[in-house]
Amino acid sequence: MVITVLAALAAGVCFAVAGVLQQWAAAARPDAEALTARLLGHLARDPLWLCGIGLAVVAYGFQSLALAFGPLSLVQPLIVAELVFAVPLSARLHRMRLGPREWLGTCAVAAGLALALLSARPHGGDPRAAGPFSWLLVVGVTAAVVCAVLAVARVLSGPWRASATALAAGAVMGTQSVLLASTVDRLRHGPLAALVAWQTYALVVASVAGLLLIQSAFQQGPLAASMTVLDATEPVVAVTVGTVVFGEVIHTGWPVSVATVAGLALVGTGIVALDTSPVILALHGRRARERAA
Repeated sequence: MVITVLAALAAGVCFAVAGVLQQWAAAARPDAEALTARLLGHLARDPLWLCGIGLAVVAYGFQSLALAFGPLSLVQPLIVAELVFAVPLSARLHRMRLGPREWLGTCAVAAGLALALLSARPHGGDPRAAGPFSWLLVVGVTAAVVCAVLAVARVLSGPWRASATALAAGAVMGTQSVLLASTVDRLRHGPLAALVAWQTYALVVASVAGLLLIQSAFQQGPLAASMTVLDATEPVVAVTVGTVVFGEVIHTGWPVSVATVAGLALVGTGIVALDTSPVILALHGRRARERAA
């Protein structure tokens, strides 16, 4: 248990620093590059962004170590502690001080997400139980949601636009997590079983699309507006898709469901508090002026 906790917290810290580095590099790119391949092409030549990607790989290593010794229901809530590290670090680098509103918003998102995951505790499921109709439903709904959210994001501005793009990114990455589980299950039966499965190629497409959406969200607004939404959306979508496709089970009933709903409500309250924060708005304005200069 000690190894699980330490490894999960180490993963959270690495994810936090990785996100800060990636957002710092992405925020310097022009607005016209958002949601285009040019954004990834330029970032791939940025040493700072590459360091962020490298740290993310290290974080996945710590996460794997934590999962080797402990359950997902313990590891995932600890990893979301990255928000408590990432948002203050980002503000510090921008030479801005967080006030009570920003601290409470950040902690509300992290605590609410941890509460929802701990109370729901998804478990079970069989990656081989998914039928073609279930997969078609998941892919179709995810694509429709992403297109709708991006359409709304076009008419938004400031931190809200970054949050909307992060919402689309979280939907894609949540589905990507389920595709990854399916691919890993097929790899147990040999590489050929994975190579002939369409899920493997859908995983590649989802990974690239998710990376582009994440970096676009980082480019469009402060880290507090994007990482909080991304961290909240990805596990919710992954758990939802897991129950539909794999038959995973979540804990329900009194008082578990009340705690889950309360946690999600706390997440929403924290995101709204951050997106409407004068400090976050001022930070967004400063970065916009720096890009224009």
